Amino acid sequence: MCCVLATLLGTLVHAAVTSQTVEQSREKALAKLEEVTDAYRAGEPLPPYAGVDHAALPSSLRALAVKGERGTMVSSYDGRPTMWAAGPADGRALFVRLDYTLSARTITGLDRAIVGSSVLAIGATLLVGAFAVTRVTRRLHLTAQVARRISAGDLDARVNDPRTRNPSRPQDEVATVSVALDSMASSLQGKLLSEQRFTADVAHELRTPLTGLTAAAELLPEGRPAELVRDRVRAMRSLTEDLLEISRLDAGSETVDLDVHELGRLAERVVRASGTETEVRLVRDVTVETDRRRLERVLGNLIANAHRHGRAPVVLTVDGLTVTVTDRGPGYPAYLLEHGPARFRTEGGSKGHGLGLTIAVGQAAVIGARLRFAQAPDGGAMACLVLPHRPVPRPRGPLL
Repeated sequence: MCCVLATLLGTLVHAAVTSQTVEQSREKALAKLEEVTDAYRAGEPLPPYAGVDHAALPSSLRALAVKGERGTMVSSYDGRPTMWAAGPADGRALFVRLDYTLSARTITGLDRAIVGSSVLAIGATLLVGAFAVTRVTRRLHLTAQVARRISAGDLDARVNDPRTRNPSRPQDEVATVSVALDSMASSLQGKLLSEQRFTADVAHELRTPLTGLTAAAELLPEGRPAELVRDRVRAMRSLTEDLLEISRLDAGSETVDLDVHELGRLAERVVRASGTETEVRLVRDVTVETDRRRLERVLGNLIANAHRHGRAPVVLTVDGLTVTVTDRGPGYPAYLLEHGPARFRTEGGSKGHGLGLTIAVGQAAVIGARLRFAQAPDGGAMACLVLPHRPVPRPRGPLL
């Protein structure tokens, strides 16, 4: 905008001054032409700057004078800018030429002054603007960075704009956005912490009566009613343990216990422990450094979910650092593919409380793995777990 404004103003000033200068020279040349015309009609000798049908007279101006009209024109004569004025004289062109050098220099000097002042004004404006804009953009970048940290799970992140802490300083739009973001983060953190405490408290409170129910169920006489009670007690115990695990994952208090394991053997051990008919395919076995318990928890939940909600055959494939669990069922629901697993949500009338995949995602994040859900190319559901690449430490040999 500064460049456009400077160009526009410079063009207007140039046009106005040039028009005024040319008009003054034109009036002076026409006045001289009037004097020369009177002298020509009186038969008096013409001054050196006047004449009839000069060879250097511009042809267009000559034709205008021959037609009986008067006019002026600026052109070059002997390498110098010249103002020509011509009029009719017995079918010929009577002319006057005046030196236009001073006027041309005036216009050239004005143009240089306009260009120089425009460059200085634009430079100063750009420097001031860059300084002001840089301060604003730096604060905007900080606000965006804090928003990304909050989105990634860092609920303690705050902008803390200096303008918001000092009421005497003027508040601008960036400060307003910063205050709104900090307020939103504080409110969100409070609600999430309250939800986490509620989930943990409920799970802890359920443990005591569940322990009593378990002991009481074991004392019931054998029969169908006793089996139903024990089954529901086991389901309640599993739900309680899952709630406790989710509360720990939400709190971010989990720590990893890294060790070196062969991924293929670990996958086979998980399948055996699940007690299901799951096929294990070893495309490329690797040795990884990970938390065995958490990895087994992730794979166990994926296998259990495939058997509970999908159809056989269920296949677990190990290909390097990628572990894939597929089945031939109806596939994952649309909401899960778009937003990820939802707690306490299952499709249809299937059994379960919808926490298995949620726990799998949380435990995968703890060990630094990425878990994504998709539809299998041949139909069914596909869960793909990509483990992080960590250099496996080599055992040291005996010191000699």
